[in-house]
Amino acid sequence: MAATAALCRLSRLGSYSFKRSRGLIFNRVQSRGIAACIDPSIGLTDEQKEFQKVAFDFAANEMAPHMAEWDQNEMFPVETMRKAAQLGFGGIYVQPEVGGSGLSRLDTSIIFEALSTGCASTTAYISIHNMCAWMIDTFGSNELREKFCPDLCSMEKFASYCLTEPGSGSDAASLLTNAKLQGDHYVLNGSKAFISGGGDTDVYVVMCRTGGKGPKGISCVVVEKGTPGLSFGKKEKKVGWNSQPTRAVIFEDCAVPVTNRLGVEGQGFNIAMKGLNGGRINIASCSLGAAHASVQLARDHLCIRKQFGETLSNSQFLQFKLAEMATRLVASRLMVRQAAVALQEDRPDAVALCSMAKLFATDECFSICNQALQMHGGYGYLKDYAVQQFVRDIRVHQILEGTNEVMRMIIARNLLTES
Repeated sequence: MAATAALCRLSRLGSYSFKRSRGLIFNRVQSRGIAACIDPSIGLTDEQKEFQKVAFDFAANEMAPHMAEWDQNEMFPVETMRKAAQLGFGGIYVQPEVGGSGLSRLDTSIIFEALSTGCASTTAYISIHNMCAWMIDTFGSNELREKFCPDLCSMEKFASYCLTEPGSGSDAASLLTNAKLQGDHYVLNGSKAFISGGGDTDVYVVMCRTGGKGPKGISCVVVEKGTPGLSFGKKEKKVGWNSQPTRAVIFEDCAVPVTNRLGVEGQGFNIAMKGLNGGRINIASCSLGAAHASVQLARDHLCIRKQFGETLSNSQFLQFKLAEMATRLVASRLMVRQAAVALQEDRPDAVALCSMAKLFATDECFSICNQALQMHGGYGYLKDYAVQQFVRDIRVHQILEGTNEVMRMIIARNLLTES
């Protein structure tokens, strides 16, 4: 029922017409159609195909035409994201009673893949925002859910996930930001690093230490922008992901009500990891969208670019490369969707499969985008061509939401423990 209600909301907004992306050579590729062998709608239900079409159309109409501008000018496209929220994309897997769309993890992956064909950087932020909204919806009290989730789902307010610190990246359980209980408040001191949306967002889901060392001493609290003692570092200059700001988030005697805690004391690390399991599927899905767009861009370029008296599409070497790119794309998509279903069903293999999907898809999709750039030759290195931005934007997907080295550790641990 929730999915049907969300579909009705999407349908009311209608479909979008294609516009030519300014200098990006993007929508021209979309209009050529999708080759059957890489069609991302294969295997989907009619309802999922509707979600997907709305997301593809929104990406082509509202995101792709502005993708280069957002990157060049480092613009956080708030109004565009609010339009996406009107389609139900602000709280895709949040429960409908607090404003969410109530869709599945597989539905979410399908939507993020489609949106990323228009701008991987912006979609990646939307995926982080969705993860934060889900954490509040799943682990927050009814009061917290009712206070925060409706505004997050409409994207009237935006959220940031605060786990990483200057001294604790992959070793997240060693975080030092502490929260001392004083009466009915926690007083936070410490800092978080590389926070997507930091300074521009309104709600911060923060992992902090309320107990002893290790993961069991970590709790999760929600901190609102404007809280005394909350401040932000300088805006970081990044290779990609320039449509979302990244800053340090700093806590100096920052008093947060105990009622803003998600779950019980000591549950924070578990909450953070549960959020990241979904986050890994989400970010892998963003990589799929970038790779899908890049395969089509490469195909189009091979068909029109001439060298040695014939189009590049006649080169068997480049044909083989294109075939390999398409194969890796489809294999990545299947792995991501399998992991999404496992996570939705809360299967015992879900954590390992999410790690496998994140590892495989982000590595392979970056390779696909990079090969697409190579096929463009010198043109691929120009900012007039979208392929270079896809390369820059998804490179970080191999680092965040748990580095791909950590994904290997999780997979190996699962194999060795079960043996």
